[in-house]
Amino acid sequence: MKLDMIVNQPIIETERFVLRPLRRSDQGLIEFYAGQEELARMTSSIPHPLPPGAIEAFIARVQAENRDEDVWAMDGSIEGQPEIMGLIGLKRLEGGVSEVSYWVGKAFWNTGLASNAVRALIDANPLNNRALFASVLQDNPASARVLTNCGFQYLGDAESFSVARDATVPTWTYTLNLGGK
Repeated sequence: MKLDMIVNQPIIETERFVLRPLRRSDQGLIEFYAGQEELARMTSSIPHPLPPGAIEAFIARVQAENRDEDVWAMDGSIEGQPEIMGLIGLKRLEGGVSEVSYWVGKAFWNTGLASNAVRALIDANPLNNRALFASVLQDNPASARVLTNCGFQYLGDAESFSVARDATVPTWTYTLNLGGK
């Protein structure tokens, strides 16, 4: 029997859910949510349809000791909700800056979950970042509201390649100064 790898990554508790490192046992729920076309099309990185083994490889990558991104599950089991309601991550960039990315399962859209998760990550500042950066697709204004509600400032327009859409799409970019480092 193989046990889940222990990842050097803090658990962040909120009243509504816990942000915790991913476990191999999360694969099924992540595949369920990420495999939905509506969700995949609102991200730049999730392919649709999901190729076999994609989520298993993703979990292995974010559990690796030499990873450049920490990813947390939005685990609602403390409130009788699913162990995976969405994911949120911090990808390390240069100079004490990380890029925030997140998605929430369609069943939890418009519930404030993403805003709560981003706020919890900002408050915890687990990588002691001095600033955070984020980018959202322009046809996903709800995701932009998450960022502005959490204090992010609009930087400008850009473009990103969306794997699910197989196209370059316009994005809005945001930043938040944390004052760390």
